[in-house]
Amino acid sequence: MEEVDRILIHSLRQTGTDVPEDVDSVKQFTSELIVEAVVRCLRVIDPALGNGLSPSLPPGMSARFRLGMSLAQACQDLGYKGEIGYQTFLYSNEPEIRSLLMFLVEKLPRESAEASSQPAGKSALLLKSIAAQIKAQLFLPWAPPSCRLPLLCQMQSPGLSNGFHTQPLSLPHRSRSSGKTLKEVKDYYRDFLLPVTAQPSQNSSVPASLLEQHALDLSAAQEWENEWNSQGLLSRLSPEDYRARKRARLQKRIEEQLRAAAQSCSDVQNASRSGPDLVDLLPSFGGGTVGDQLLTKGTRFTHTEKFTFTQDPEKAVQQMAAAVNSLPTSHQSEEDIRAQQQEELASMQQQLQQLSLHVDEVGGDIKKLTVAISKVSEELKQQEQSNTEKVATIRIKRQTVDLLPDADNNLAKLQALVDASSRRVASLSSQWEKHRAPLVEEQQRLKELCSSQELESSRKLSEIKGLHEKIRQSAEDAKKKEGLYKQLVTEFENLPKDVSRSAYTVRILEIVGNIKKQKEEITKILSDTKELQKEINNLTGKLDRTFAVTDELVFKDAKKDESVRKSYKYLAALHENCTQLIQTIEDTGTIMREIRDLEEQIETENGKKTLSNLEKILEDYKAIRQENSALAAKIREA
Repeated sequence: MEEVDRILIHSLRQTGTDVPEDVDSVKQFTSELIVEAVVRCLRVIDPALGNGLSPSLPPGMSARFRLGMSLAQACQDLGYKGEIGYQTFLYSNEPEIRSLLMFLVEKLPRESAEASSQPAGKSALLLKSIAAQIKAQLFLPWAPPSCRLPLLCQMQSPGLSNGFHTQPLSLPHRSRSSGKTLKEVKDYYRDFLLPVTAQPSQNSSVPASLLEQHALDLSAAQEWENEWNSQGLLSRLSPEDYRARKRARLQKRIEEQLRAAAQSCSDVQNASRSGPDLVDLLPSFGGGTVGDQLLTKGTRFTHTEKFTFTQDPEKAVQQMAAAVNSLPTSHQSEEDIRAQQQEELASMQQQLQQLSLHVDEVGGDIKKLTVAISKVSEELKQQEQSNTEKVATIRIKRQTVDLLPDADNNLAKLQALVDASSRRVASLSSQWEKHRAPLVEEQQRLKELCSSQELESSRKLSEIKGLHEKIRQSAEDAKKKEGLYKQLVTEFENLPKDVSRSAYTVRILEIVGNIKKQKEEITKILSDTKELQKEINNLTGKLDRTFAVTDELVFKDAKKDESVRKSYKYLAALHENCTQLIQTIEDTGTIMREIRDLEEQIETENGKKTLSNLEKILEDYKAIRQENSALAAKIREA
């Protein structure tokens, strides 16, 4: 059991259970350690099942009972068939805990266990130490600053913190197509490109920028690998050709988008200009003169200005005269001038509003006319299409009417034409059949060849995919083995040099030898038992046969001689006594076996720590009574 307990303790430490170094047997496990070990195993096996459970025992007894029942239910959900309940965790015994831990360790995922036990290199050791420090800090309870000890002040101080701000970085890279870099680019990288630590504006942004750049590179590499495995292999092109074709398609699509955008812009500009119909309709609304001036898009201010300054010359002269007369004279006071200006401003604003309303009305009429023109254009197109169909029908009917006066001759000519056409069709069909048969055979042959080539190409493609997957898997295995090799070298360097390998080898050989001796002894005992059972069966059969023969012989003579009759009675009594003696010996062996079983049960019960568990139960019972009395007192006070 010692080796089994060591294996269990090693597996529990790998799951994150804090097993003390002096504990080397399941017998030394406390209730707190058992609960922590079970919860850690449940979290590794099924995180959804174990994350809701606490790895430490709560102080209250009712909470402890609830936690024990939850753990028992979780173990039963995983498939544990043994007897389990809250008493398994609170009042534990060695055999039950050993069987439960063996079940949970067997349920642990092998890959995660191997990955947790086989990290790679110095970086993995650093990550492991960081995780240990974080775990230690998480286990410490939080305390206010005034109550912190020096260790807590060191661990729970806020320290310096910076926001996660990233900035784009410029990194040297090679061209994907040729794999080489131009001399000018190399000179730029060597002479002008700043180091990565100097490119961000703040030093605190360097780690965040590096992490962001690394994440972008990884995502780009993963996207390219997925695209190449899904589409690139099907194209049957090399990676460089596939990239070139993809780049050409992207450039073509960009050109088409730019061309479409430029065409739409030109259409909008052409649509913004009024056509000749609008130019003809414009004078009727007083919007302008027919000439080289076109209706261009403008603001309300430009339209108002146009309507204001495109009036008759006489009106313009009159307005200018009024403006001259309205100039301030020396005899007028400033108040009159200001009042006159306010009146002119109000009249001009009113005129501006009227012109704006007129412009809006004109714009609405133009829109309505545009819609009407489009409808009329559609109707015109439909009428033209119907007229074209009617003209074609009329032409056919006219030709038919022209043929009616000489109907018999025309019918004969038409029949001759139909016969000639049918004969021509028959000859063409026979010629086509002659040409069609070899073409159909050639088509079938080419189809079969194409299908076989497609099957072969698909098979080769699947083989290529399999080879790519094997290459990727082999590369991952090589990386894992290389990391494991580095870790083992590091651990070997850290191991004490005074321990020799021969000691471990001798110990392993001794364990193997002891196991082999035990197997040989068990085999020998089994063979001896079989031989004894055989011998017992032979003697029993021989005894039965001897008694039957003796009984028959003595019984024949007992009818004639009185002394023989007494001998027969003595023989029967002897046989009965021997039978009772054999039965007594068998009962004695059975009783000895039962005694040994009872002794083993006594040892098992002694290992269950019944007395200590009974004391714990009494203490817990007293604690529950105290809690109940305290709750009852609180209820009475309330």
